[in-house]
Amino acid sequence: MPQAATSPSEDDQLFRLLRQLDQRPDASQRATADALGVSLGTLNTHLRAATEAGYIRVADRNGPDRRQRFTYELTTKGAATKARLTDRFLARKLAEYDALHAELTGTESGLLQLKKRTPLMQSNLAPIPELYVSYDSAQKLKHEAGALPSWDLTQRQVCDLELLMNGGFYPLKGFMTEADYDGVLDNMRLSDGSLWPMPVTLDVSEDFAAKVEPGQDIALRDAEGVILAILSVTDKWVPNKSVEAEKVFGADDIAHPAVNYLHHTAGKVYLGGPVTGIQQPVHYDFKARRDTPNELRSYFRKLGWRKIVAFQTRNPLHRAHQELTFRAAKEAQANLLIHPVVGMTKPGDVDHFTRVRCYEAVLDQYPASTTHLSLLNLAMRMGGPREALWHAIIRKNHGLTHMIIGRDHAGPGKNSQGKDFYDPYAAQELVRQHQEEIGIEMVDFKQMVYVQEKAQYFPVDEVPEGSTVLDISGTELRRRLREGLEIPEWFSFPEVVTELRRTSPPRAKQGFTVFFTGLSGSGKSTIANALMVKLMEMGGRPTTLLDGDVVRKHLSSELGFSKEHRDINIKRIGYVASEITKNGGIAICAPIAPYTATRRAVREMIEAYGAFVEVHVATSLEECERRDRKGLYKLAREGKIKEFTGISDPYEEPKNPELKVETENVDVDNCAHQVILKLESMGLIRA
Repeated sequence: MPQAATSPSEDDQLFRLLRQLDQRPDASQRATADALGVSLGTLNTHLRAATEAGYIRVADRNGPDRRQRFTYELTTKGAATKARLTDRFLARKLAEYDALHAELTGTESGLLQLKKRTPLMQSNLAPIPELYVSYDSAQKLKHEAGALPSWDLTQRQVCDLELLMNGGFYPLKGFMTEADYDGVLDNMRLSDGSLWPMPVTLDVSEDFAAKVEPGQDIALRDAEGVILAILSVTDKWVPNKSVEAEKVFGADDIAHPAVNYLHHTAGKVYLGGPVTGIQQPVHYDFKARRDTPNELRSYFRKLGWRKIVAFQTRNPLHRAHQELTFRAAKEAQANLLIHPVVGMTKPGDVDHFTRVRCYEAVLDQYPASTTHLSLLNLAMRMGGPREALWHAIIRKNHGLTHMIIGRDHAGPGKNSQGKDFYDPYAAQELVRQHQEEIGIEMVDFKQMVYVQEKAQYFPVDEVPEGSTVLDISGTELRRRLREGLEIPEWFSFPEVVTELRRTSPPRAKQGFTVFFTGLSGSGKSTIANALMVKLMEMGGRPTTLLDGDVVRKHLSSELGFSKEHRDINIKRIGYVASEITKNGGIAICAPIAPYTATRRAVREMIEAYGAFVEVHVATSLEECERRDRKGLYKLAREGKIKEFTGISDPYEEPKNPELKVETENVDVDNCAHQVILKLESMGLIRA
């Protein structure tokens, strides 16, 4: 029966059987047969066929009734098949309802068939499908998954998996197959025609991919080893990441954070297939603020909200944002959901702990009866127009009817040529084109400015002629925080400024990292030592020197000198430096660090907590060879040292370091003093 599964009656039998076993896994065979309305003989036939087809497995039953020797559990394949047949069952029942409605009334019901209905045209209050199995099935699957090959998810993959399982990424039923991936790249459509603008793929290492083949199940674990889900692998392929970058993000430019992630962080192989959810990731922070799509939909039903506008943000809320959200809610005649992203945002953004404290500090500035704050654990790609469309689909899944789309929504800033990656209104245009299909209405973001004479905010295109306009950019805000300058009340709330000052004290009180890079023998270590002595002489903050050779001896003694091992060594230095910086100290690093991508990764790691000052010790290769105190260049020229930077392996010079130091015919004290002057000019130490 299940092997063929072609006629509706056979599908119905399989659907009812799998549903019953999932709901009542501990029921006796007699009780299961009664619930299905079949004889024990017929039930045994169905059980045997379903077992042979791989939908269920047989286990020994321990109990007093020796006649009841076996129990049956759904496999991962069975759980996925049950979900598919549920959709088919509901579609048929809807068709039957339409036919009956037409027979009784002579008119159509007005409900679209599921196959004609875009996945996001469902009611914003009805429950949305999730990928989790029942608690009992989850416990059994968790036990089974312990023997499967397992992949430890990255932070971004955990964010993606959570939204897959809880319905935030509906209609996706797992990580994308190659066909879905190709369709998304080419025309923002899944293989079934559903609108979806952003690839959601499971990238893995080549070593792990070599152990996995389509048709195999793998366990997906969080960073602590907890099994969150099972992936039934259907596809394995090596993507062309340059093509992905061009089609999705508009350019293969590593100045774009998502493109940099693609080339330098993501695994080389993609796996695709349906996901069976076992448990959601654990969050220890702001638990009361984290709502799944169905929890939000239930909340809206309970309060009787029919129209809700979402405000997406990855920044603290200031007075202009408050005015903007008030106007948007009024324009849409809707309630307001403040829905900030707390997963992964742009490197260098204010951390989500600080931002959420800021949101909570000003929540009483909003009417409680019409406003709700909920956190979205999304890993942003900063993908501009496509990302804005993606955000709209995700918000529709969370039960929203309207969404504010900003100017240059989810834009990553400047490209390698210093120009904006996206046209500032491209995001609004793309969402406007598809809003009817999505089923969510866009509310244009209006840039708000403060008019001094009126003592209030106006949209920039509605400012009275001759008025004095005041505004503070994000760059200017950061400068004022850095230098401890006043932030006026017309710009932000005192509570928000207080929280920001707690996290971002004046630069002279922050930790920071000075990162020297240059060829072997360029003088990095010598200058770094001199700088450390000068900073310790000044006092005020603990100072630590992380010299490349010393770190290799104490932290990376097991590593060789291959590109992979050199990258690992530099990232270890970066991690230690980030911890020193986070805790208010000064880290001085002096590795060779020959690769741009690795230096950028270290910069992003450190800039989450403080300043990163890259110093290029620009001593020529000829001068370094002339010095050659350790005799390394001679050995490299003789071929006795492989992959030696500058000889048999490239050194990628920094293009925009904070400081470039020439050491030829310049004494060490002068070089160190140049760094001191740079730190003073940046406000990191007092003049």
